[in-house]
Amino acid sequence: MGILEQLNNDMKEAMKSKDTVALGVIRLAKGAIQLEAINNKKDLTDDDIIGVLAKQIKLRKDSIVEFEKANREDLVKQNEAEIAILEKYMPTPLTKEELNQIIEDAFKQIKPTSIKDLGIIMKQITPLVKGRADMKELNIIIKDRLSKDN
Repeated sequence: MGILEQLNNDMKEAMKSKDTVALGVIRLAKGAIQLEAINNKKDLTDDDIIGVLAKQIKLRKDSIVEFEKANREDLVKQNEAEIAILEKYMPTPLTKEELNQIIEDAFKQIKPTSIKDLGIIMKQITPLVKGRADMKELNIIIKDRLSKDN
């Protein structure tokens, strides 16, 4: 079953059980997916949908940081609940060991010489980890490694 089908089924279940939080989050996610499909003028694959959902999760994580600064604990909890709902549709996250192995393999293949090779490494790794790792964290790990190696 595809992610979109799962979203539709879960939306029906949320309606039946009157789970307004889940229903709202699923509707927003479906709206974002439809907007992405319209903007790209194509049907989205599960990988595309994972990218859209990852953006939705990132938006909520960024919001949590701002709400914490403003001492809005109610909004922090709401966003955390929304993230938990969205994460059900994401692939299993990579462990630190798996992520480090992917990075190690990329370094062996590319043999970077300076920080200027960051883009090449990210281009190689991104398709392997998309939706399964925090890209900001990945970028920091690679930058650290590049600066240590040189």
